[in-house]
Amino acid sequence: MANFLMRKSTAVPEVNPEAAVDQDVTRLGAVAVERGPIGDIAASDDGTIMVTNHGDDTVSLLNAGSLSLLGAIAVPGEPFAVAMTDDRAYVSSSSASHDEVSVIDTITRTVIASYPLAFSVSALAASPDGKRVYAARIGDNYVDVAVIDTTAERVGTIDIATGAGIGIDALKVDPSGKRLYVATTDAASSALAIVDIETARVQRTVTVGSPIRDIAFADGTGYVLTSDRTRGGAVHVVDLSTAEITDTVDLGVGAPTQMTMSADGTRAYIVDYNKVTVLDTLTLEVVNAVNLDARPSSVAVDSDSGRLYVADYTGGVTVFSVAPATPSLYSQLVATDPIPIPDVTDLEVAPA
Repeated sequence: MANFLMRKSTAVPEVNPEAAVDQDVTRLGAVAVERGPIGDIAASDDGTIMVTNHGDDTVSLLNAGSLSLLGAIAVPGEPFAVAMTDDRAYVSSSSASHDEVSVIDTITRTVIASYPLAFSVSALAASPDGKRVYAARIGDNYVDVAVIDTTAERVGTIDIATGAGIGIDALKVDPSGKRLYVATTDAASSALAIVDIETARVQRTVTVGSPIRDIAFADGTGYVLTSDRTRGGAVHVVDLSTAEITDTVDLGVGAPTQMTMSADGTRAYIVDYNKVTVLDTLTLEVVNAVNLDARPSSVAVDSDSGRLYVADYTGGVTVFSVAPATPSLYSQLVATDPIPIPDVTDLEVAPA
């Protein structure tokens, strides 16, 4: 276990009125998928959205621009997690006999490959180039990650940890594609395992404490979302170069379950019990809370188009416009003391 440094927590159960609050989040519209509760949502760069309908054994494709349904695709078993890269979607589903990861071509809207997996799949992630898909699996007091090479069409395994009642609740690949971050929780505590993808070995482990719900990254920093009944929600800031916790933001009473990051890494969008909390990662201030008509289940963000997609347990997707976070960063950069410039008449000119 790596040692870690914990700084004083910053309690922010409500939006801080003195923080640099985002512009009002504007509701653009909503789509009723009408296939039961939605388990997960993902968005691609081409404006395609995919949601998992775990009670219907289907996934649905939506057009982000027109907020219209493009169709539904049947998958084997109950789908719960989805990841997207370019024109491919990767969906994990569970059945009575086994769990499975399906590869979907989002243009032809067909399942083009399937990978049956032993044990229970609990989380899913894909490399930035889509060549590898990672499926977290839970065995009997044992957890590992199945690595699906979509090019060679073969499956490998990375051993993660053992322990009483251990599970994996979150799984993420860093933007470089070189490190895999695995969130484990057992009967005693939780930890963030850092895996070198090329060697397929756990390099370091960061002890966190409360059950981990999700992981996000921004500019060499990791953000670990936790929640429990005693403390509520919290975001732990991890220096990825040293594998140390450097700060913790308390979110107050609630039950956050998922988190995603804006493209520039300055906003974290956190799914809570009945809202989406917006965290400024530069100041570690809660700068907004998006209230919803239905209980949210998952969230995706497209910072380039300034859109936030929120799926809910009634089977709907609501779309919001979100203010870009760049001005907040710019204001901090320019808010510096003026640099004195000497008068040209005071300068001595050296002889030629």
